[in-house]
Amino acid sequence: MLEIKEIDKNKAISFVFKYHYSKIMPRLNKFYLGFFEDNVLKGVVTLGYGTQPLGTIKKIFPNHDYKTSDYLEIGKMCFSKDVNDNGAFGSQTISVLVKWLKQNMPSVQFLYTLADGIMGKVGYVYQASSFRYIGSFWTSVYMDENTKEKIHPRSAKQLCIENAKFENKTKIFWLTQRFCEHKGIAKIDGLMFRYIMPLNKKARKVLDSYEEYKNIKNPKADSLVFKKRVGSKSFIKIEQPQFNMNVFENNYQKPTEVVSLFQEEDYGEE
Repeated sequence: MLEIKEIDKNKAISFVFKYHYSKIMPRLNKFYLGFFEDNVLKGVVTLGYGTQPLGTIKKIFPNHDYKTSDYLEIGKMCFSKDVNDNGAFGSQTISVLVKWLKQNMPSVQFLYTLADGIMGKVGYVYQASSFRYIGSFWTSVYMDENTKEKIHPRSAKQLCIENAKFENKTKIFWLTQRFCEHKGIAKIDGLMFRYIMPLNKKARKVLDSYEEYKNIKNPKADSLVFKKRVGSKSFIKIEQPQFNMNVFENNYQKPTEVVSLFQEEDYGEE
């Protein structure tokens, strides 16, 4: 039987660092949840918010006055190697998570999440767990073409400072093409896929009232699209980029604080 418990932040981060493809943690985390089989930690889910907590819910439901407290977002979800390839385990985890939310956070109306299309994820586990697919949007990342490091734009603070000097500007927010060519960095665009689950009848009724979210086909592998910038406003289609997720030379946020945590951790409960 799968059990869910709130766990220590460092233990959760340690598990994520060991088993999740992306080592960069969301910054707005409210809950660190562990999923146990026979007192052994098999999965971790963090709940919180993305970079624009209020903006996200208002953009999804512009005709309703929802607040940040009305929803939670899955920031990280990952499993140990022995269960990672078991699709049923992911669905079971979400089922247990939803029950926990309804019991412990009854005021939360929606559970929201994103599937990272740039990493080749379309969200099959969410589709199998009765999330409603509500569309996609384009997002951008950078890639060091030598080391294959994936650089999130919000983690590229030092590169932006260097780029501003390079372009003789006070401040820049997106790396310029000229600077990227100078540094051997590619700007890559891909899709993020949005999913939401209403947690009660009232929330389901609200979701059903939005015509734009009805009858949208779930994304599949052929929904993945990748583009590389080759000019200031020019892109070409490319195959899925292959990032090295263990390189952190350019990311402003580095997960060094958890390196020592996972080396001797067995994840068993005393």
